[in-house]
Amino acid sequence: MLRRLALATALAFGTIAAVPVFAQTAAPATASAEQAPAQIVQGIADQLATAIDGHRDELKRNQDKLISIIDEVFLPHFDIDYASILVLGQHAREATPEQRERFAKAFYNSITHRYAQGLLDYTRGRVKVLPFNGDLNDKRTVVRTQVVLDDGKLVSIDYAFRKSRSGDWKAYDVIIEGISYITNYRNQVDAEIRKVGIEQLIKNLETQGENALKAMDQDSKGGK
Repeated sequence: MLRRLALATALAFGTIAAVPVFAQTAAPATASAEQAPAQIVQGIADQLATAIDGHRDELKRNQDKLISIIDEVFLPHFDIDYASILVLGQHAREATPEQRERFAKAFYNSITHRYAQGLLDYTRGRVKVLPFNGDLNDKRTVVRTQVVLDDGKLVSIDYAFRKSRSGDWKAYDVIIEGISYITNYRNQVDAEIRKVGIEQLIKNLETQGENALKAMDQDSKGGK
């Protein structure tokens, strides 16, 4: 499951802009306001393959470049602020605007570093965007995809999109085999806030990054 989550999270984050590090190979982006959600997902998959193909060895040695791919390819299409509010759940009302902003940034950075290596497992053609049936909702929609694993098995991954106030579509949740990224982390964050408080949680994410996420994950499994 971790391998699947790594690949899916990598595809979701950061879930499109040209990657500066590999500008000679990456295609220029099209503004998301001009694209339907399914086109955005397909575009991310294509640009991801272009950015990584032929650079895996280099990226294994230089995580900063790997992180830059996530930031440049995915970030313009992921609604971090909205996703972080959903992850905070009821605690979002308790947090100050400054705490919500810090949490969103620290949480995104932690997630990105935790699953960055999943990008290196991605090759062109692994993602199949399924045909969209029905009318496109003017505010929210779901893009359904299938990811091919190394053993040939298919993993169902859905991306929840919402239309922002500026009119462009942005993803805010990824659902892997029916398991929501938002719900999964909301439960862990809720437990951690009840244990140490929201300010300490934010500090842990800011100073410990992915290790703070791993600790929360282990705590949640240990409590089951």
